[in-house]
Amino acid sequence: MASIIYNSFWNDLLHANFDLDTVSVKVELVTSAYAENKDTHTKRSDVTSEVSGTGYTAGGNTVAATLALDTATDKMTLTLASTTWPASTITARKAIYYVSRGGAASADELICVDDFGSDVATTAGTFTLNATTITLQN
Repeated sequence: MASIIYNSFWNDLLHANFDLDTVSVKVELVTSAYAENKDTHTKRSDVTSEVSGTGYTAGGNTVAATLALDTATDKMTLTLASTTWPASTITARKAIYYVSRGGAASADELICVDDFGSDVATTAGTFTLNATTITLQN
């Protein structure tokens, strides 16, 4: 699975624009038509081609974000939990993680995108998205 971290995430994180321990993190699914740009896409309003279908709600699902510091290996890991869309009929190519501010998409900061490598589809089944991790290594 190919993944990118939006450059704005690093900027937001290092400028303390949010605290990952306290904000709401969500993940939405998009089709292959979305062409991510890690340099210019900064807010959820920059994301296009969100999936639609039975069992899927626009904006996606809330996921837990867990930070873990490992001083033995000098790294910090951000884990974005797995989630499911049961009884869904959808086709997705990518998952977009973002900080949800609870209002306009133009206020929601982007974190990262996971590309599944090919379309994944469900027909009246459970769409499962596995957990993803971001590791900062010193």
